[in-house]
Amino acid sequence: MTEGRQSAVGSRQSDLVLRKPSSATPIASYRDLRVWKLAIDLTVACYRATSRFPKDEIYGLTSQIRRSSTSIPANIAEGYGRDSKGSYLHFLRIAQGSLKELETHLIVSTQLALLDVSSEAKLLGDADNIGRMLRSLIRKLEAEE
Repeated sequence: MTEGRQSAVGSRQSDLVLRKPSSATPIASYRDLRVWKLAIDLTVACYRATSRFPKDEIYGLTSQIRRSSTSIPANIAEGYGRDSKGSYLHFLRIAQGSLKELETHLIVSTQLALLDVSSEAKLLGDADNIGRMLRSLIRKLEAEE
């Protein structure tokens, strides 16, 4: 595995685990998924970034960024908790859509000078990494069918 890129982790079964060879812990919960943990970190970073937005944006971009960022780990968790692989895949794809929505809101925020360029770069880089992990997890689950 290359540095800076992490693999997605998990399915409902411990036999589908994409992880570093040295980490042999089975997946017992969505909370064990690396992609979910990183999505939580991204959500926290987005909340911190938007806390500096003007108060008149509370119902605009602040709300949109917070909602879309929160939706990513929430949909990963919801899909994991469903009864079928098809439902899991459906919610992983919704998480991907929320990720793209978040990226768009971050770009608009930067163009409106609400978010500085370095914060945007960091958040978009994290989002890109999560997107790669989601795609990897989806491909792995689809290959099992």
